[in-house]
Amino acid sequence: MGTCIVGDERDAFRVAMVIPLRGPAGLFGPSCEAIAELATDELNAEDGIVGRQVELEIVDGGAPLPIIAAQLDELISAGRVHAVTGWHISSVRNALAPVVADRVPYAYPPLYEGGESRPGIFCCGETPQLQIAPALAWLRDHLGANRWFVVGDDYVWPRKSSAAVRRFAHELDLRIAGMEFVELGGDVSRLVDRVAAAECDGVLMLLVGQDAVDFNRCFAQRGLHERLMRFSPLMEENMLMASGRSATTNLFVSAAYFRSMINPDALDLLGRYHHMHGSDAPPLNNAAESCYEGMHTLAALIRRAGSTCLPALNAALDGTAYHGPRGTVEFHGRQAAQRVRLAIADGYDFDVITDL
Repeated sequence: MGTCIVGDERDAFRVAMVIPLRGPAGLFGPSCEAIAELATDELNAEDGIVGRQVELEIVDGGAPLPIIAAQLDELISAGRVHAVTGWHISSVRNALAPVVADRVPYAYPPLYEGGESRPGIFCCGETPQLQIAPALAWLRDHLGANRWFVVGDDYVWPRKSSAAVRRFAHELDLRIAGMEFVELGGDVSRLVDRVAAAECDGVLMLLVGQDAVDFNRCFAQRGLHERLMRFSPLMEENMLMASGRSATTNLFVSAAYFRSMINPDALDLLGRYHHMHGSDAPPLNNAAESCYEGMHTLAALIRRAGSTCLPALNAALDGTAYHGPRGTVEFHGRQAAQRVRLAIADGYDFDVITDL
């Protein structure tokens, strides 16, 4: 089966890497860009994608939504990109979905709220069913955490994930002591005030980047880290460093990848990353590793379909699988199944406790 890419076969296969270079998630940007370069280098060493060398086009996923959408539309219309991936929040995905529809494949690798069913969008990140529910069960069974206060940024992922948490609470016999949201980049001290006044065992954080950092700092300044645990499905090494060692006591995180994972695939990735970028490279973390997953999802899916045509890719998605730093990732229907781990913050790194 042929591909849908037109032009000289010697031309590059160009991927729009949409990553935040500003805003609350901007602290992920340097790590995302660095590991995307590694993934590109690895794919090119294996004959690229559809026999073409892979090149990146960086798009700032932290810009205002209309600007991101307009830039991507221009790139696609000019034939300058043939696929889209990268770590960016769900609001950005929703803004880009109509831009890419029926035009180019879009691998969306971050953790997200689940439920994406639009053709041509291939989500390979963690969902609340795999990432939040089993972590809450473990924290209940092992640490007695039964009462939770949910805090989050006010956009798609936290809102829809919090609705899922209400269902999980009913299934797991947990109590939700309250929920409070703040606009992206807003004043998180109000969230801390609400938590301090609530009767709860822990705080479920659905906060992004700098907002989570500011929450951690304020939380510790109030002394709440001494009596309450925190659990987050979105916390990585940059955020630990920015929060400060004293502000991450009793902080639990679930994710499919941690830099500190001790297995051959994860250690190999870390070694290749530092070999390419040196000891001063931006910290490798689970947000950045998602960009690596997005690149390899595109490659695996196109390889299985034998085409870059969207109908062929949609038809080939169920059963597509590849092996990488997370272990084996396999699509069941439209959702990628993968192993998720629970870790506890230990200074500026994570100690992985268990598989969920």
